[in-house]
Amino acid sequence: MKEHIKRLTRYDQLRALYEDYERWLLPAALLVGVVVDFITFRSIEIDTAFVLLTVHAVLAGTSIAYVNLYGVGRVPKNKVTRYVRLASPLVMQFSFGALLGASFIFYWFSGSLSVSWPLMLLLAFLMVSNETLRDYYREPVVQVGVYYFVLLSFFILALPYALNSISAWTFVLSGLLSLVVIWLYVTVLSRTLKRFRKRRANMALVVASIFGIMNLFYFLNIIPPIPLSLTEAGVYHSVERQSNGYVVEDERRGLVDRFLPGTTIHILPSDQVAVLTSIFAPANLNTRIVHSWQYHNPVTGKWEQRDELSFGIAGGRQEGYRGYSRKSRMDPGRWRVDVETTRGQVLGRVTFTVEHVEDLPELFLELK
Repeated sequence: MKEHIKRLTRYDQLRALYEDYERWLLPAALLVGVVVDFITFRSIEIDTAFVLLTVHAVLAGTSIAYVNLYGVGRVPKNKVTRYVRLASPLVMQFSFGALLGASFIFYWFSGSLSVSWPLMLLLAFLMVSNETLRDYYREPVVQVGVYYFVLLSFFILALPYALNSISAWTFVLSGLLSLVVIWLYVTVLSRTLKRFRKRRANMALVVASIFGIMNLFYFLNIIPPIPLSLTEAGVYHSVERQSNGYVVEDERRGLVDRFLPGTTIHILPSDQVAVLTSIFAPANLNTRIVHSWQYHNPVTGKWEQRDELSFGIAGGRQEGYRGYSRKSRMDPGRWRVDVETTRGQVLGRVTFTVEHVEDLPELFLELK
């Protein structure tokens, strides 16, 4: 009896400590999940990373189910299950952090922030709202809504790798698979949990809204073309391909100029300008990349497309597959080159300013 009281007291003390620091523990668990995820994706093979993300998806769903089943007495209460119940919200937040962090990392490196900022803002909101809206996160509808979002994001990340495709049908299939999984998940829990049965209509509305918004983002080209990612991009006076790489001709710039956004390139009125990009793609993925050359008209204040040049890429090279395009008849002023897929999804953007000069600045050759 004394040992039982001692164990009970230890549990009550731990529970009281948890409740006192809950507002810090939950966001901390999510933050740790994001950090661990970032380190994971930089240090291990991508296949292994997706296995870990699958584990996180299962852990998140299991934690939600356990918390709700425990709350209605469907789980026997003993010295083990009580501690599991205490740890479940932290496990759920950690797994949410890993899954949201993976989405954030992939979307960050696979798209231009100037285009995909609405999606990045949504991901950032979900990651920081756990503390400010933690009371709402206890509601089954909110739990299922967030869980569906991370499931959908997971399928959007994983399926292009599994199928070696970035087509629209791959995205549609990702959405359909996520709907099947969340339907099965809610259906199974609704058979046991009355609070899930009563809220199934609200859950369906939330899931349908998330599905609709993500599809809208995709077909408006706000969602970047995962799994492609722009690893390097630059504007030069010339680019020539050789057997051991690419030789670029560039101006000598100061240390400060290298870190300032945008580049000023000084050319003769008859000269060309070249843009070289390096794009990572998984093995066995072959697609085409488009360089969309756009000029900012100072009279209308709008960007005008002046040229659209494309080239094919093949996946598997760790440093990325490199390709370039060149353009002549460059008007002085602001220019940008959007690096896109054939569907118009933006991988990245190179911005620069063209200035016409009578004498070229000092140039140098560099092997890329």
